[in-house]
Amino acid sequence: MHSIKIRNFEISNNRPFTLIAGPCVIENREHAINMAKLINEICNNIKINFIYKSSFDKANRTSINSSRGISLEEAIDIFAEIKEIFNCPILTDVHTEGQCKQLGSNDVVDIIQIPAFLCRQTDLLIAAGNSNKIINVKKGQFLSPNEVPNIIEKILSTNNNKIMITERGTSFGYNNLITDFKSLEIMKKNNYPVIFDATHSVQEPGGLGKSSGGKREYVSTLSKAAIAIGVAGLFIETHDNPDYAPSDGPNMLNITDLKQLLLKLIDFDNIAKS
Repeated sequence: MHSIKIRNFEISNNRPFTLIAGPCVIENREHAINMAKLINEICNNIKINFIYKSSFDKANRTSINSSRGISLEEAIDIFAEIKEIFNCPILTDVHTEGQCKQLGSNDVVDIIQIPAFLCRQTDLLIAAGNSNKIINVKKGQFLSPNEVPNIIEKILSTNNNKIMITERGTSFGYNNLITDFKSLEIMKKNNYPVIFDATHSVQEPGGLGKSSGGKREYVSTLSKAAIAIGVAGLFIETHDNPDYAPSDGPNMLNITDLKQLLLKLIDFDNIAKS
C-alpha cells in the first residue's frame, strides 16, 4: 500500500482519514484566513489531520459572466500566510502547464490538483508530475475507475509517484451525478491513496442554467458510506455562508455542520480500518 508523507503525517488507504477542506474559491485574504482558522480549530480539537484547499481560479465556470477568482500570484501570498499561521499543507487546482511550473518553483503549495474535466490531459499531467509535488487527480465524471491506471501511468512517466486519486461522482443523465461506491474499491487496487469528494458528488452540474446546483443535505450520507468502505481521505468544500458563496454554494457544507459530521466519521473510519 503506497503511503504519501506530507509534513508530519502520512496519507494512505489504511491509515486514519485525512481531511481536505476549504471554500471552493478564494474570495479574499480575510475570508480565506478565517475559513482556515475555523477548520484548523475543529481539526485540532478532534485530532484529524487536515489539508487546506481552495482554488484561485475557477476556469471551468458554466457561464462567462460567473466570478472566477484571483490571480495565482495573489493566491500564493494568501496560501503562504495561511501556511505560516496554521502550519497546514495547501492544495489548489491548476488548469495550465505554466501554472504547474510556477507552483513547482516554490514551496507554498504542497499538492497540485488536476480538475476532473482535465484528468486525461496528458501534457497537463506530465507538467504536474514534473513539479515533483504531490498530485491529486479528480477522476472525470465521464471516466470509469478501470481507466484510472492510464492516469497514474502518465504521472509515473515523470518519476513522480506521489499520486492520489479522487472520486467525485459519475454523470447520470443531464445535470446529475451518481456515486458508484464500487469505484473506491476498484481504484484502491492501484495501491495509491483514494480520496472521496463528498461535496462535488452531490453537485448538479449546470443544473441552474448558468451555474451548478447541488444537494448539500446528502453530503453526510455519502461521506459515511465512503468512510465505511475505507479511504485515505475525505474532500469537503465548506463555507461560512454557502448560500451566498460565489461558486458551488449549493453543494458546499456549512462550516457549522463540519465538526459533528467528522466526529461521526471517525467512528466509521475506526471500524473500517480495525
